[in-house]
Amino acid sequence: MRFPIGQLPFEAFPEALREIPDAPERLFIRGEMPDKERILLCVVGSRSATAYGRRITHKLISGLAQYPVAIVSGLAHGIDTEAHKAAIDVGLPTIAVLPSSLDEASIYPANNVILARTILLKGGCLLSENEAPFKAMLHSFAERNRVMAGMSKATLIIEAGERSGTLITAKMALEYNSDVLAVPHELERPTGVGVNRLIREGALLVQNSADVARALGFKLDDTPTQQTIPTDLTDAETAVLRILTEPLIHDEILEKSGTSARNIHVALSSLLIRGLIIERLGKIERV
Repeated sequence: MRFPIGQLPFEAFPEALREIPDAPERLFIRGEMPDKERILLCVVGSRSATAYGRRITHKLISGLAQYPVAIVSGLAHGIDTEAHKAAIDVGLPTIAVLPSSLDEASIYPANNVILARTILLKGGCLLSENEAPFKAMLHSFAERNRVMAGMSKATLIIEAGERSGTLITAKMALEYNSDVLAVPHELERPTGVGVNRLIREGALLVQNSADVARALGFKLDDTPTQQTIPTDLTDAETAVLRILTEPLIHDEILEKSGTSARNIHVALSSLLIRGLIIERLGKIERV
């Protein structure tokens, strides 16, 4: 096993996790914990993520790329998966907390084993209270949620249905005196019922990455003037991001790029899907 399973010493737990009343007695780890200077943000949401939820997840996390943060999530389908992928896309460390043990035969969900490997290869880590081999059980999901909420400065809820397990994570975060942030959702969508209720009950409404950064304690003038560009982009995608120092219409981007219309169309489509750009009032701008 390239990234062997080890046991994280209690003193190496994130400080916030050590201080919760029901702190885990042990944590197993594969990979490396982020630098202690990084602030941990838990990002969770519906397993049945909508296109809106996936897009917003990438948009918000990509906007945090210039800050010393790390993204915590649970490797589940839906928003958790998108949170890990978004962090990887912009070079942020990400921590996956599992309800199973960390051996590949036990990882839950099984079809996210490739994502788990990618997290490790990109310098992140996997955590679990459960010694191998251990298959995820009903009680271990709540225990996993407790670790995620307990270790993080804030918990960001992207989408949640009326009885979503995500709401359990939010409740735990409040019990641990951690901030709960929530993204507003369409009223008619089932995945919006829970998250909209959280906002009604006092969760901090988040509209952009700046709102998240403020909640984590950053001042906006701490933001570097130079935006980072992910390293895994195509030449055309990189060119588009470098061109977008201000909002531009499609034809202006094409003219400045010096490449073919087809290449620019493909690049723009890819960047939109990844949440690195948005289109507003007929113009395209970086997130």
